[in-house]
This record gives sequence, structure tokens and C-alpha cells, in this order.
Amino acid sequence: MNETTAARRSGRTEILPDLPSELDSGIAHRAAIGLIVLASDQTIEHEFHRAIRQDGVAAYANRIAFDNHVTPETLRASGARIAEAAALLLPGMPLDVIAYGCTSASMELGEERVFSEIGKARPEAKCTTPVTAALAALRALEVRRVGIVTPYGPDINRNVAAYFAERGFDVPAIASFNRQDDREAARIAPRAIADGIARMGERADVDAVFLSCTNLRFVDSAAKIEAQIGKPVTSSNHALIWHCLRLAGIDAPIDGLGRLYRLGLPG
Repeated sequence: MNETTAARRSGRTEILPDLPSELDSGIAHRAAIGLIVLASDQTIEHEFHRAIRQDGVAAYANRIAFDNHVTPETLRASGARIAEAAALLLPGMPLDVIAYGCTSASMELGEERVFSEIGKARPEAKCTTPVTAALAALRALEVRRVGIVTPYGPDINRNVAAYFAERGFDVPAIASFNRQDDREAARIAPRAIADGIARMGERADVDAVFLSCTNLRFVDSAAKIEAQIGKPVTSSNHALIWHCLRLAGIDAPIDGLGRLYRLGLPG
């Protein structure tokens, strides 16, 4: 009986020499994207993974506490949690971009406050938010008259319309599903979302439609809805994913996601 056989029969495990290995550049060897997600969000990570198809590009998420009810107060409360969440995204590893994944909170807090909080923990990363991305997307699409569809209550809807108007866009109309519980917003059926976008897109005074809220499902239907209404359409997640890719230097067009994904960043 050799020594190895004896070790096995006696219940001892043979410890073998270290296996040879080499290190490559990892999953995100072209771009690493960090994503800060509200605890109540059921949709944004799913849509990121559906849309990001390039080899060497990966998104990594961390969640922050958030009340299920979307109000100006709960949105503003999220600001103090951003820096800590950013710090816990792949600690010790560089990120190309960090996105804060809440549209209405980005407007309540202000984009500059969001960027400042992220920068406290991850100064190396470029920053974006859904509203930052939406504004860039609409400029890239060269549209100015934007119809907006949301799940928000009246107070937040007024702030959304004002925010876009202050940044040079005409907002002829805003329509809401009025689902102020984030858990319900995530369950609005894609068919209802498509119908709401189509109704907004029928307006002669609207050149494009923006679907606001990272909890609303859109990415899988983007090209179909856009073809149906004959006007550009984007959403919080749809624009945010595009903006993250472009900020990270990933410029190749992606088929099946509508006209925005054939465009680069606006000049």
C-alpha cells in the first residue's frame, strides 16, 4: 500500500502542490461600470444585463436603503447613502463609470450633489444618473419637444417637467400611471407602458418620448415601440445604459435597442 492510498483509507486528505495559473484582465477588461441601486428597484439590474452584450464589459451593483413610497422626502434622504454605496463597489479596483440609479432622486438632490457624493469614495470614476443620461440622449437625438411618461405623483411630476424645461427642453405634456409605491411601479405591465408611450407619441407637439423611472420595463421593447410611433423613445434605464457605455469608451452600435444606440455622445 502506497502512502497516498494509506492516507485516503485513514481519512486523511492529501494536499497537492499548487496548481499552475495565470491571471488575465478579468470579465471587465474593456469597461467596468458601477451601479448604485435603490433597495426597492426590481428592474434596473435586469435591464442592464439585457442591454450590455459586449465582451469585456460588465456592470456591478450595490443597493442602498430606500422607502418603498416615492416622495420628495424619501428621495432626498437617499443622498446621504450614496458615498458609502460607491465605496463598496469593487473596493480596491478601478471603475470607469458609476451610475446612481434613481431618476427622480437625481432631480430632487441635483446632479451635482450626486456626483459629489460618488466622488468622495470613487474620484477616478466618471459619473452619471438617469436624468443626466436622458438629457444627453435627447441632445444626441437632436429633439427638443419631449413628452414624459412617469409613475410618479403630482409633486414629483411638476419637478420633472420643470427640470427638463430649465435645461432647454419643451415639455408639452406629462402623463403618469400614478403608482407611488415603488413595488407597484415595477409591476406595471409592459403592454400598459407601451400603450402610454404610444398615446404620448401621438401628439403633434411631441418630437420624442421619455419614460422616467428605473423601475419601469422598457429595454426589451425599445425598438418595437419606437418603430410603432415613428419617433425617438428612451427611458431612464435605456438612456443610462447607453450613457454608461459611451462614457466608458464603448462606442460600437448595438442592434435591437432603437436609434439612440447607434449614436455617440452629443458634441
